[in-house]
Amino acid sequence: MRDATLKQLRAFAAVARHRSFTEAARELHLTQPAVSMQVKALEGLAGMPLVERAGREVAVTPAGAELLVHARAALRALDDARDALAALRGLSSGRVSIAVVSTAKYFAPKLLARFARAHPALDLRLYVANRETVLRRLVDDEVDLAIMGTPPRHLETTAFAFAKHPLVVVAPPDHPLARGRRVPVRALDGAPFLVREPGSGTRAAMERYFRAHRVRPGRTTELESNETIKQAVMAGMGLAFLSRHAVGLELRAGALAVLDVEGLPVVRSWHVVHRTGRRLSPAADALERFVLEHGRAFLDAWPAPARAD
Repeated sequence: MRDATLKQLRAFAAVARHRSFTEAARELHLTQPAVSMQVKALEGLAGMPLVERAGREVAVTPAGAELLVHARAALRALDDARDALAALRGLSSGRVSIAVVSTAKYFAPKLLARFARAHPALDLRLYVANRETVLRRLVDDEVDLAIMGTPPRHLETTAFAFAKHPLVVVAPPDHPLARGRRVPVRALDGAPFLVREPGSGTRAAMERYFRAHRVRPGRTTELESNETIKQAVMAGMGLAFLSRHAVGLELRAGALAVLDVEGLPVVRSWHVVHRTGRRLSPAADALERFVLEHGRAFLDAWPAPARAD
């Protein structure tokens, strides 16, 4: 394996991460044939298959799983070297990567844009995914930081709360419950709900709230994104349990209404998270401090509805 190149290792790691040559090519800004060629060349050096087709996805073989551990270690070592050199240069250069859960995509880009304007020489990379994917990126050391709601209990992470995160039930403005005040929780029994996929932090919070208040919703329809859920609520397909930060613009426009239900909002916290023991580069450390110093005021001023709930 002494003749293996960094391009080959990066291509293989990306294919293993996405389980797709197409998605790996998109991440690496290469063509799919170019990624396939790099992986094929690495397989030639290994002397055995590293990946195999499993339906529509690509699976890593046992030999590939063994090599993947060392490939990731090599790529992390290179990143550490880059960060060490960046530390010598200060914040005049460097790269920082951050993953945010899907619900945070409504405010994270604008918050990070403020950081980028203050540090124009830094290379800032933002990834948006569901909670499970964000955690996997942290585990695999693919990102320096993450923004999410509840920090994981099964991973050794360092998490700092930086702002309140209210979760609410939304409905069309003409829904009968939208006119009520201090609506009893039992009014939600039997109501159709639109929900995110398993693994979503918002869905987990909703299920905890329902269990705690013994709410038994009616039909539940699983949808792939907050955007789709909001459109479905506007169309009258059901209610939804969403982050207040995800519906600010719709509330302001009068396209959605927050139900004034007992026990709501459920107030959690937004956290900025990194792996415990991971040495943050000067750029990553600066971004973490920026979020902690400015995140609360930024979200306190986030778009609110035109009229009181």
